[in-house]
Amino acid sequence: MKPRHKRIALVVLGLCGLITAVGLTLSAFNENLTFFFSPSQVVAGEAPTARSFRIGGLVQPGSLRRGEDGLTAYFIITDTVHEIPIIYSGILPDLFKEGRGCVAQGKVDSDGVFRAELVLAKHDENYMPIESAQSIEDARASSNKAGRTLSRR
Repeated sequence: MKPRHKRIALVVLGLCGLITAVGLTLSAFNENLTFFFSPSQVVAGEAPTARSFRIGGLVQPGSLRRGEDGLTAYFIITDTVHEIPIIYSGILPDLFKEGRGCVAQGKVDSDGVFRAELVLAKHDENYMPIESAQSIEDARASSNKAGRTLSRR
């Protein structure tokens, strides 16, 4: 085999290895990628149905109930326009409270209930996840805009 053919074979072999590594990396990213949606987006059908995603907003005051087993929690997340009921089986974070921001990760059932696998709570008085704060502001703005449009008619 000529030296030229050996170099070409090495370059082709190196490219095949690089393409394989990039493919495996992208596949791992795709499996671990979770998107964030607000309750308004979930109600509008923008959230995936067969894939896990995150939903965030405020825990509606008066909505937190505990199951008989002591680990199952039922509560509602709202962005002040739409509400999504959530069921979570596990220990809630210490900072989880009604009226405060939280993010839950899981899937929506066919009956519209979000089955959470993970619940995260804000860590102090001044913090809310950027996505949650933005979705609440967007929901309020669209609600106000719709109210002004209806009142002009």
